[in-house]
This record gives sequence, C-alpha cells and structure tokens, in this order.
Amino acid sequence: MAEVKISADVRTNFGKGAARQTRRENKVPAVIYGHGADPQHVAIDSHALMMALKTPNVLIRLELDGGSELVIPKAVQREAIRGFLVHVDFLAVKKGEKVTVEVPIVTEGELAAGGNLLEHVLNTLPIEAEATHLPESVTVSIAGLDSGASVLAKDVVLPAGSSLAVEEDAVVLQVVAAQAEAPAEEAGEGEAAAQA
Repeated sequence: MAEVKISADVRTNFGKGAARQTRRENKVPAVIYGHGADPQHVAIDSHALMMALKTPNVLIRLELDGGSELVIPKAVQREAIRGFLVHVDFLAVKKGEKVTVEVPIVTEGELAAGGNLLEHVLNTLPIEAEATHLPESVTVSIAGLDSGASVLAKDVVLPAGSSLAVEEDAVVLQVVAAQAEAPAEEAGEGEAAAQA
C-alpha cells in the first residue's frame, strides 16, 4: 500500500473552543498516539484527510514542523448528519512494526440457488499485519454455498505476512434460508380463536 503525504500543523490550544476554531479554518483536530510518547496534537487540512480516509487502513505520512510521522487512523469521528470529519485519532507506526487492524470483508460469487440469504456475522476481520503492508480488504468466495453453510475466520485466505487477530473458529459469514410467510391455515386458526 502506498503512503499518502499530508501536511499537518502542531496544535497548542486545546478544548472545545480551540477545536471549533480549527474546524472553521477547514482543518480537522487530531491526536497522534503510540510508542510510549506523549500524545501529539495536530491540525490537518480537512479535504486532504477526507480523501485519504476513503481507503481503509490508509498509511499516512504527516509532514510536521521539521519532521514527519508515519501513522494509521484508529478512530474517526464524523458529524452525524452531514458526515464531515470532527476528530481523528492516529496510531504512530514504524516500518516493519506489526499492528492489529479491522479489514473489510468483500464477498465474490453467487450462493446456491433456492432463495438463500447471506448473513455477515462480521463486517470486518481483525488481522495483524506489518504497518506498511496493510491490506485494503480480504475477499471471501461464497460460490455455491447453501443454507446452513458458514465461513469461519480460519477459512479466509489472508494476504502474505498477515495473521488472524480473532479466534480461528469465529463465524465470519453464514448462509440462511429465506423465511417463508406463515401458511394461510395458521392465520385462519388465529381468526377463529379470536371469534370464539
């Protein structure tokens, strides 16, 4: 995965008022955590950050005053209605370092015929991988799966250098039969009981 470079300014003012002022300047208040260092407060251009965060687990190089910091997003807060960025927590990483991230699950193929439904028990799969080689997603084939079938975490093919950060027997996906409508006879019995 290629890293995205974004310039950031160190923040010295904190609190709600300072955060609002930062947002009025079209910047997002953020905090960098990790490696036993004190948290570092920064402000980042909101448009550049929003574009970078379109990629899951994006690797970002924040260009700070006189240096740079390699980070991945850990917590992203958005405004509920309009969806603009309110605050972001970053985890500082180093090349070669392993981190645990949630990777989106993508399915491919068609279920067996017969009105089966696919249930996503997990929408993301927790994996451990090198910080500079985080996959954007993992793909699971559901081709031909019939009602009652399930895909376990150990069945998911992970990219090289990645390992599961969840129990191997955790259910990721399962196929269920479509629910049929109640038979007309049962509905008739309920009406007869109500009239009696």
